Amino acid sequence: MENQASSKSIILNSGLYLGIASVLISLVNYAVGDYLKPHWSVSILSGIIMIAMIVFAFKKFKEINSGFMSWGQAVKIGVGLTVVSAVIAIIYQQLFQNFIEPEYMQDMMMMQEQAWIDGGMTSDGIEAAKEMMEKFQGPIISSSIGLLVAAFLGFIVSAITGAIMKQSAEEQY
Repeated sequence: MENQASSKSIILNSGLYLGIASVLISLVNYAVGDYLKPHWSVSILSGIIMIAMIVFAFKKFKEINSGFMSWGQAVKIGVGLTVVSAVIAIIYQQLFQNFIEPEYMQDMMMMQEQAWIDGGMTSDGIEAAKEMMEKFQGPIISSSIGLLVAAFLGFIVSAITGAIMKQSAEEQY
């Protein structure tokens, strides 16, 4: 039970820090005018920060747990902190879309439509794609997709990192 309590605080703290970092990155993108089509380096930076936070959380857990961490505990911590982070990012995104930049979704739709035109898509294809895109723009669906993507990415990163960093009592002897 003691390990679960310590992993809970690590998940919440690390998830909070990762969520704040995500919001700050989004705010910087907005401030420089890159919020509609961010530079590729923003994705790389976000990925590096996520991996670093997961590694930091694993190290913190091992420190509290006498140097031990199972693969399952690692996955639990990694997925947990990415989901906490995603909840914070989703709250920010909803505030952004509804209060900070209410025209965001319209601007995104216009930009995407232009990309389809430039790509040679037919007008019927564009209309069908717009209808499909509008179905996924609601706050519930987009938030659910965001949570699922975060949990999936958290699982992948924590499964790989956890396999590298795990340490059990049996491995000591």
